[in-house]
Amino acid sequence: MISRAASGVPLSTMAALMLSVFTVSIGYGVTLPLLPYLIERLLGAGTDATHVSRATGLLTGLYTLSLFLFAPAWGHLSDRHGRRVVLLIGLLGFSMTMGVFAFIENLAAVYAERFLSGMFAAAVTPVALAAIGDLSSTEEIRARRLTFISLAGIIGFLLGPMLSVASARGAASLFPVGGAIGILAIPLAGTAVLALLAAAAAAVTISAQVNTEGTIRREGERAGARTWLVARLLMLAFIVSVGVGVFEVGLALRGKQELGLTQYQIAMMFTECSLVMFVVQAIVFAPWIEPATTRWFIAPALAILAVGLFLVPRASDFTLMLAVVAAVASSAGILSPILTYWISSNGGKARGAQLGMQTAAASLGAAAGSAAGGLLFNVESLPGASFLLATVLTILGLLLSFGLPKVLRNHREAASDGHRRPAH
Repeated sequence: MISRAASGVPLSTMAALMLSVFTVSIGYGVTLPLLPYLIERLLGAGTDATHVSRATGLLTGLYTLSLFLFAPAWGHLSDRHGRRVVLLIGLLGFSMTMGVFAFIENLAAVYAERFLSGMFAAAVTPVALAAIGDLSSTEEIRARRLTFISLAGIIGFLLGPMLSVASARGAASLFPVGGAIGILAIPLAGTAVLALLAAAAAAVTISAQVNTEGTIRREGERAGARTWLVARLLMLAFIVSVGVGVFEVGLALRGKQELGLTQYQIAMMFTECSLVMFVVQAIVFAPWIEPATTRWFIAPALAILAVGLFLVPRASDFTLMLAVVAAVASSAGILSPILTYWISSNGGKARGAQLGMQTAAASLGAAAGSAAGGLLFNVESLPGASFLLATVLTILGLLLSFGLPKVLRNHREAASDGHRRPAH
């Protein structure tokens, strides 16, 4: 185990940051497998399947669109006013919105809740990642600690769908839960309480250190010299998230409407997705892999992602769907922490703003993908239209990644030379 002296990250702080990210992830995950069934109940019996799929995509996309709108601002505020205060605002606000979600009973209110929940969630993950970057003493430690944060999010998403279905079944068998949204009341209320606990842990363990204006200005100037490199990484984060957004919504809708899968089987696919992501992320920044070598994994992972997305609408049964899920999850699971690591490497003390932009790019991609997954799902003239769109975008991302390893190496060497050069 690495001590605080070796890593620069107190174990209590690390635990609080992981709990914070875990909380917002499980809060998102609990809604996914039951959202089509919830919408069906809110719209009334006999609702057209197209309306259900569109509402599912729009609601999922609205949450991630809110992340896109607010993550850069939260990251910038954390650079100026400290990580702790912004993280606390995010966790407390997220707790409030998830608690309210357990009691609202009309579709318009659900749209409002998803937007506000995404707004507060946007203050959690990029700020937690920036806090790790501030505290880590070496590149290797920072890479692995960033992976721990990412793994906490994967675990939350892994447990969310299963807990959602299990608690819904348990509530139905033990006692009636009133209202159209009653099937989600227990996991939503539990997430609200968990967010309060995470806020308390963050308040106690995270320092209130604030950057000076001069530090922020200097770091912003240094980042400006790497604008095109960061832009390429952000575009890749956007493309990967489009694919994941299409995949998530399409998984639930295709499982329900085309393959006739049960809620449990759909939840199992989401669980497999999260489990595969967890394993590959644990491997990609393992101690025997140098962080600098991860730049070579970007292009192969994009190629696998493109193939996986192309095959999703062609998988004809549950077993084939599990195989395709593994391919998509493994490639996306590799790409996400690698892109986060290299974007963080270029941020310095102002990395909150850059990680906020990365969250925004990923969230915009997820919002676009989720909306496309719902809106294009029932296009009869072009079956699998949303997956085809995501495949084409991923191929474009693959082309964009060519030459990226060399560029990343050159910028890493230039940064190392700058740190060794004496100040005048």
